[in-house]
Amino acid sequence: MLLSPWGRPVDASLDGFRGDTLFYVTTVMVGVLFVIMCLILVWACVRHKQGLYRARYETGVGLRPLVGTAVITALIAIFVDGTLLVDSYIELDRALWRFPTAAAHPLEIEIYAQQWSWNVRYAGPDGAFGTPDDLVLLDELHIPLDRPVIVKMKSKDVVHSFYLPNFRVKQDVLPGVITRLWFQAKLPGTFELGCAQHCGASHYRMRGLVTVEPAAAFDAWLGAAAAAAARCYDPADADAHWGWPWES
Repeated sequence: MLLSPWGRPVDASLDGFRGDTLFYVTTVMVGVLFVIMCLILVWACVRHKQGLYRARYETGVGLRPLVGTAVITALIAIFVDGTLLVDSYIELDRALWRFPTAAAHPLEIEIYAQQWSWNVRYAGPDGAFGTPDDLVLLDELHIPLDRPVIVKMKSKDVVHSFYLPNFRVKQDVLPGVITRLWFQAKLPGTFELGCAQHCGASHYRMRGLVTVEPAAAFDAWLGAAAAAAARCYDPADADAHWGWPWES
């Protein structure tokens, strides 16, 4: 997996900076609280050093300790948790919840998760899913650069979690329920697809690769792969006919 100088996966997505910003803000806030706590401990050790201060036993029951605890808790909740909560919903509303419309010409992909593989389906030349000209792959995604991608998913067996660390998106994949997410790649290359939900004894094997390439290269790949898939189509292979009609 490609890593940034900070040890995090390289951000290859259009909106990945949004989650990264929240991550860094959280790190700074928690770091500040940690330093404050360390200073309080150092102060307490010096203050209560043997011979300088007589220790006094306190039960913590009473108005003063209760008010102090309530004020400190409220300040942390408002300025740390509250800030992160509000910023998270703002970023979700700005990007991740705003799925691209047909005008953006998004690439649509269906994924059927199972122990322990990702079944991937692209619509064929007819533009419909679940038809004989579909392209079906295993543990392999190809997507074009700078074009929105919408992924709809469901599970064949247990709960899985579709996770693209380099694109900063993750979505649970559930049996009997279609979930979805979208992202847009800004960097070409090969990236990792993983399952972020423990789904059984071979959970570690449930991984795939995402290849991002320029639009012309992607179109060439899709045309060749679709032609090969048409030659391999077997109407008797029921396991390969898992696609479902795409609904906006």
